[in-house]
Amino acid sequence: MTRSRYKTLVDRYAADIRCGRLTPGMRLPTHRQLAAREGLALVTASRVYAELEAMGLVSGETGRGTFVRETSLAPGQGIDQKDVAVGMIDLNFNYPALPGQAELLRTALRQLALSGDLEALLRYQPHAGRAHERASVARHLSARGVTVEAGQVLIVNGAQQGLAVTLMALLKPGDVIAADALTYSGFKVLAEALHLEVLAIPVTEHGPDLQALDELCRRRPVRAVYSMPTLHNPLGWVLPLQQREQLVAIARRHDLTIIEDAAYAFLVQEPPRALIELAPERTFYVSGLSKNIATGLRVGFIAAPLLKVAALERIIRATTWNTPGVMTAIACGWLDDGTVTALEEQKRNDARARQALASQVLKGLPCIAHPASYFLWLPLPEDVRADQIVVELLQHQVSVTTAEPFSVSSHTPHAIRLALGSVDLDVLRQALITVRNVVGAYL
Repeated sequence: MTRSRYKTLVDRYAADIRCGRLTPGMRLPTHRQLAAREGLALVTASRVYAELEAMGLVSGETGRGTFVRETSLAPGQGIDQKDVAVGMIDLNFNYPALPGQAELLRTALRQLALSGDLEALLRYQPHAGRAHERASVARHLSARGVTVEAGQVLIVNGAQQGLAVTLMALLKPGDVIAADALTYSGFKVLAEALHLEVLAIPVTEHGPDLQALDELCRRRPVRAVYSMPTLHNPLGWVLPLQQREQLVAIARRHDLTIIEDAAYAFLVQEPPRALIELAPERTFYVSGLSKNIATGLRVGFIAAPLLKVAALERIIRATTWNTPGVMTAIACGWLDDGTVTALEEQKRNDARARQALASQVLKGLPCIAHPASYFLWLPLPEDVRADQIVVELLQHQVSVTTAEPFSVSSHTPHAIRLALGSVDLDVLRQALITVRNVVGAYL
């Protein structure tokens, strides 16, 4: 087949999809059927579909076939959107806020303005943070069962930068890292940007398939494993101690670095021991204050083995130099005076109330969630496509996220994730009723 004929076929399909002759959700011929119908080699037919998929016009699903995508839908619906339309109820992102938090900020700014240390905040700060602020974070972590020294703590611009710094310091392009088949979308974006190869660990109802991880490590040169053992996003599990110990044993057997993401861990009271407690010599614990205080307060932290702190500092220096002193001063003041502890307790109660509401409204639907989390996972029936559900919800002014941004495997399940923490309870109730009605119509 000449290149011009190959391109003509791609263009023909693309035009048919864009003008609506091939409608969203339509199953296309198999690769073999396309090859036979058009008189192509099988490899060329596969190239046609691969190019259409790269254009965002079709999606190939293992064991199901190739389908026309809904082209009016933003990829992943929500994760890559820059703005949510006016009047849209946003169940994509969690930015939980409580009444009175703005007043807390006003008070903190007044206190900061009167402090004798104000001029120092205008200068460059140490790359890992000022010593007394690193000590504040260490005390905060120790009170939550993560015992580290101040010298092991590095302050960064939010947990997302903490993940970026950790990956950049420890891995290089082409390195292999294992992660749950469904995992935090921000990690997936970072891995792609840093050209890391992500191997998917199959997920079960209660956590990752650790035997599969062990087998992956025997077959491939896995360098690290990314894990959310305490309140997994998006599946909401909290790994029991036995599974954590099994994960650590695998990491030691195969000399894996462990990256422990604890962004939502504050929502779980008395969780099992953190991975960094079980394997302090190889675990990098990353968290921040976006969810327990406010998303606009871009302060996060990494707790790392002492021997690796210098490597992390070099990456901070090369990227942002330091976290803004004003932000860290406010954040660490709230750590020290108990404000963070109080907000965490309030947000745990708030998350429980939202999950209770979701459980009540969505009763009968197969929801997966932790009773104190700000999100839930809703698998869809086998014959229902997630993009169809999302489009229908958008027509009812409700915006949700598909499984696509969370999937690092070749098979992306049809499911939606609902973020519960960004609208008031009355609005949330109405949005959940809409979700129930739209999804329930397919059951």
